[in-house]
This record gives sequence, structure tokens and C-alpha cells, in this order.
Amino acid sequence: MSTSSTGVSITVLLPAGRLPIDLMKAIQELATKYSFGIYCSLMQNIRLINVPEDAAEQVKNELALLGATFKGPGKFPLPRICIGKPHCSFGLVDTEKLSNELLARFENREKTKAKFKISIAGCTVGCSWAKNTDISIMASRVGYSVYAGGKGGMVPRAGIRIIKKATEQEVLDIVQQLVDFHDLKTKTKQRMSKLINEPDFPFSEV
Repeated sequence: MSTSSTGVSITVLLPAGRLPIDLMKAIQELATKYSFGIYCSLMQNIRLINVPEDAAEQVKNELALLGATFKGPGKFPLPRICIGKPHCSFGLVDTEKLSNELLARFENREKTKAKFKISIAGCTVGCSWAKNTDISIMASRVGYSVYAGGKGGMVPRAGIRIIKKATEQEVLDIVQQLVDFHDLKTKTKQRMSKLINEPDFPFSEV
């Protein structure tokens, strides 16, 4: 939760970018009641902006009763995904399913260090900014490719491909290795792009 001169911001996390109808209705009602704004973030979450400070806890409590979770330090990052199969004619895989499997793999992790992002693309078009996030997963007709070290910002760069033609299980294991390496090499936060040239980085470009 962040504070501005006109109120506070609360980011509601939406796994796979899905917004449940009951949660959407509650957010709309609370926004009307407390006169705050709603922003759809680039990370596929909902950010409530200019929430009155004296109403912030009440807003969070009411949404939490519906199962909402909120952005905060130490949480594993929600993958940014394209809509995927069967909702896109180009989609080769169910991106929501893969995203949920990744989150399930890390749900009991006590703390994940900032700062990195994950993206999943259901085909090689890469609509979810695949190749330009710290860990990128891209489906093809012959399996998955995984990229590491991509970033956006003022000096963007594409990640390096560290595996191709991978199975879903191999993808999950590789992400585990990358997250573990990131945690080992960082004290607070760091982009993966600064770590891929470490001598003990566990993968080579392919």
C-alpha cells in the first residue's frame, strides 16, 4: 500500500489477470462509496488509487473477505500472461494453467526477494512481453523456450534463451533454479540481467 498527497494506493493481486465477478462488483461499490479511482496495471492487477487513508483498512478488509490478496514485500511475483488457449486462435497452451502451476510451486516460499518479473506467452508472437522480462516462458509447437535476463525500462534488452523444446515440468524446474539463484546472489533486490554473466550462472545461451 503506497501513499500520495490525495490518498493511498492499494494493489489487488489478480493471478493470471482474472478478476472474479464478486470481487469486481465489490471494488466498484467501494469505489463509489469512497470516491477512489481504479487503475488496470501493466502487471494485470487492479490498483485502487486515491483511497482515503481513513478508509484504506476497511476497503482491504472487505475485499479480503472475498479472497483478495494484496501487493506487498516478499511475495512471489504473479506471472504476466497472454490470454492463451483456448481464447486466442494463436494460443498453443493454457497460459492460465501454467501460471497457476508456477504459483502453486512457490506458494509456501516464505519470502521472495525483489526485483524480478515473469512472463508467459502462449505462442511465439509473445504478446505478454516475452523475452523482455527477467524470466520469460514462450510456448511453441515443439515445446517451451525459457529466456532469462530480459528487461524493459530506459535501456531495454532481450533475455537470452537458456533452453528450447522443454516440457512443462522442465520449465517449472528451471524457474525454480533461476529463483533460487536470484535469491542466493541478491541481498535486497536485483534484476536478472545483472546476474546472467556471473561465472556460476547455471545456464548457457542456446
